[in-house]
Amino acid sequence: MKKIINHTDQYTDDMLKGIYAVHQDKVKYVANDLRCYCTRQKLPGKVAIVTGGGNGHLPLFLGYVGDGMLDGCGVGDVFQSPSGKQIYQITKEVESGAGVLYLYGNYTGDIMIFEDAAERCAMAGIETRSIVGTDDVNSSMDVNVRRGVAGIFFMYKAAGAKARAMGSLDEVFRAAQKAKDNTRTVGFALSPCIIPEKGVPNFTLAEDEMSMGMGIHGEPGIWNGPLKTADEIARESLDTILKDMPCRPETEVALLINGLGSTPLDELYILANNAISYLNNKNIRVYRSWIGEFATSMEMAGASISLCRVDSELKSWFDEPVCTPFYTQN
Repeated sequence: MKKIINHTDQYTDDMLKGIYAVHQDKVKYVANDLRCYCTRQKLPGKVAIVTGGGNGHLPLFLGYVGDGMLDGCGVGDVFQSPSGKQIYQITKEVESGAGVLYLYGNYTGDIMIFEDAAERCAMAGIETRSIVGTDDVNSSMDVNVRRGVAGIFFMYKAAGAKARAMGSLDEVFRAAQKAKDNTRTVGFALSPCIIPEKGVPNFTLAEDEMSMGMGIHGEPGIWNGPLKTADEIARESLDTILKDMPCRPETEVALLINGLGSTPLDELYILANNAISYLNNKNIRVYRSWIGEFATSMEMAGASISLCRVDSELKSWFDEPVCTPFYTQN
């Protein structure tokens, strides 16, 4: 294991200290707990949005805390959930009179801690609503139990824009739900990652092998086999998405090409070109594209493709400016 670290058991806290040192004008921590990550830009009367999850996925989750997106994030150890108490402490800090939306991925540990936080909030008189991302098509036939992966970016973007426009808690929830209903993701891995506390790869793949559908924590995919070309990967991924979420001719979509940590930007643009060409051939129009790292898995090689069907409302939310330490959109 070759990593730029001090001690394995301090990995997450050392990372957070670096973020606070560099971006102290934008973010802070509360309750004397580095893991209680909050924006400094609190807008009275605005619905607050709180997320959370394990470290190891930067810029997910904390990277989207800032103007136009989220207000707080609970940070766990690598691939581990934070605590319900931490989410509650964050909620108390960012709540500004209009309620709080909990928006996070569909993982058992995260569901438990957000439910715990919501119960604490109810006793304290803070209104909350919860919604989970479930965009990973290959993780289950049942949309309600699918994992939340990179497509949660579209939920953050829609909900954040509606909250910034001073929408009510119900309206912000509806924005997130609309993005969720229209988003699907397919991902694939080319190599494993190494969790610092363990020091060994979290799965194995042969040099000429890939895994289609593998999760961002190394959850098994739907097949392991010989590495395919970018064009073949794009076609299979998009066929899977479009079978699950049919798009009529002239449908407009937002496209997210997400690198998992060790995939060069060059290769993501190769994949993007193949994806856009394939969609164009099906007369599906790409309204806007995002290419880069949005939900990683340490240094795992691979990528994911997300599509979100858009209408005028979703397009207006996606076009709104954003300013966070990790992501800016003018």
